[in-house]
Amino acid sequence: MARRTTIRTLQQLRDSDTPITMVTAYDATFARLFDDAGVDALLVGDSLGNVIAGFDSTLPVEVEHIAWHTAAVARGAKRAHIVADLPFGSYGAGVDTAVEHAVRLMKAGAHAVKLEGGAPFVETIEKMVAIGIPVMGHLGLTPQSVHKLGGYRVQGRGDAGDALLADALALQAAGVYAIVFEMVPAPLAKRVTDALDIPTIGIGAGNGTSGQVLVGYDMLGMNDGFKPTFLKTYASLADTIRDATRAYCDEVKARSFPDDDHSFDA
Repeated sequence: MARRTTIRTLQQLRDSDTPITMVTAYDATFARLFDDAGVDALLVGDSLGNVIAGFDSTLPVEVEHIAWHTAAVARGAKRAHIVADLPFGSYGAGVDTAVEHAVRLMKAGAHAVKLEGGAPFVETIEKMVAIGIPVMGHLGLTPQSVHKLGGYRVQGRGDAGDALLADALALQAAGVYAIVFEMVPAPLAKRVTDALDIPTIGIGAGNGTSGQVLVGYDMLGMNDGFKPTFLKTYASLADTIRDATRAYCDEVKARSFPDDDHSFDA
């Protein structure tokens, strides 16, 4: 059995210039399949609000939702590093509340938690790290702040790039072990990556980061019509699933399923 991927493993991959692979997962079956395929890390993202629950944003997601799905992923993945998102409202109301929620996700089976935002959350990160909770940062487009940012737009252009770099350095100093950069210009993502000593994970941030992350359902082509520029689909499972389901329905209607091979004798 392969050894568990840890934060130390991810740092070693970064130091050896070996790209890190990360995919979102929300249940035991997908976690097992991604794990078998060799993915380094699984993110139980608050994106479950979109792809699992059907919300228009991640904002309605609660800690209990992330905890439930984290436990499922932990039962399915035996090797990959598991990161759980701290959802909107779970860490902005004070350090103690944030730590309480992070502890809950760790007890559910996460190996680390992820939170969005820069310097304002340094104290929160320092407290979590001090009590043994690994923290992954998230800068650039932070979906939980989509209304503040004015929509899903590229972040860090022009002078804002210096602010993003300052936030990244502040997060590193606070003790995060990795940072996700979302929808950041590729040259800026590489510039910040080169300035840091910890791994960076990109999504819509070019090829100069230490690794990449995609939403599993998006990567597999299960979300019709969702095609942001940065997304590459590696399968078209939406069509496969529909075709398989139609075939099942047709056979049931025709009474050709179940046949003798799929029934029990008297």
